[in-house]
Amino acid sequence: MKASKFTDAQKAFIVKQGEEGTPVAEICRKAGISQATYFNWKKKYAGLMPSEMKKLRELEDENRRLKKIVADLMLDKEMLQDVVKRKPLRPDRKREIIDGVREDWRVSVRRACKVLKFDRSTYQYKSRRRDPASLKARIKEICETRVRYGYRRVHYVLRREGWEVNPKRVYRIYKEMGLQLRNKSPKRRVKAKLREDRADAVCSNDVWAMDFVHDQLATGRKLRILTVVDTFSRYCPVIDPRFSYRGEDVVATLDRVCRDIGYPKTIRVDNGSEFISLDMDLWAYQRGVTLDFSRPGKPTDNAFIEAFNSKLRGECLNTHWFMSREDACEKMEDWRRYYNEERPHSAIGNMPPIMLKNSDGDTSPPC
Repeated sequence: MKASKFTDAQKAFIVKQGEEGTPVAEICRKAGISQATYFNWKKKYAGLMPSEMKKLRELEDENRRLKKIVADLMLDKEMLQDVVKRKPLRPDRKREIIDGVREDWRVSVRRACKVLKFDRSTYQYKSRRRDPASLKARIKEICETRVRYGYRRVHYVLRREGWEVNPKRVYRIYKEMGLQLRNKSPKRRVKAKLREDRADAVCSNDVWAMDFVHDQLATGRKLRILTVVDTFSRYCPVIDPRFSYRGEDVVATLDRVCRDIGYPKTIRVDNGSEFISLDMDLWAYQRGVTLDFSRPGKPTDNAFIEAFNSKLRGECLNTHWFMSREDACEKMEDWRRYYNEERPHSAIGNMPPIMLKNSDGDTSPPC
């Protein structure tokens, strides 16, 4: 669409009439324009011929085009500088950009570094870092053996084996190899208030926590697994899988275990039928054991056993197939011994609990 219905010659003729003394009002009436338009033309085209007006318009168009090109170049330069200054751009990537600029523009290292705001000493630096191939192999071996280990436990195992490595390097290699765990638990929508009348355990056999875990054999038959843990030393005295559990079965298992390592003062349990049975109540009364029941619908009242059960499921139940009850007993007993004697525990300084041997040769936590 044309910007104006008047040609350059018509504009020159109208302006020339005003220069010859014709009243502006009459000129505008005859041409059908406003006085503001006339004076704009006079300011812009006074004394110019139609050919000169055309050249002026072409120069203005060229000037606008050059301004747009310069603006685009400035924008490209600012964008390039912004890319170079970004924190995620590591020195290796910056060196690649410098090499690309040198190859494309045939410039020296000094000039390329100056334009891209990159220090020459950083460009010329040669890394002296040793190849961590053996460390990577060991980290991968640990993670293949203990699939539920995060980088902190991997670091502890490495330090225990004599590797002089800090946790930040272990984390970097652990992440580069894609070994990080993706097991974020869903957020609780209801806040559970912990009981305020409980005192912390001060020694071993002070407070135990007990619960059941459910699993199944490879054939599909269900298993009920009784788990017990000492809340002070994190020592696990028993993991007992059976096809069915009643109150007298729980009593028999606890009696067998307590004869070796002693009776606890308190056992924290939920309100399951096995724990509120008459057999369990009579056993606790005769042995002087207090049964501390959780509030209904408040699993955080017995958080120690919940945390232990999650470790058992992640590191043992989810990583093994159980062909029979005997096979399940053997594999869970192996994991229990590993948990008590080797596995690092974060809650007590990443150290496994100290064990003492009794007369039967079994291990038990000291008090």
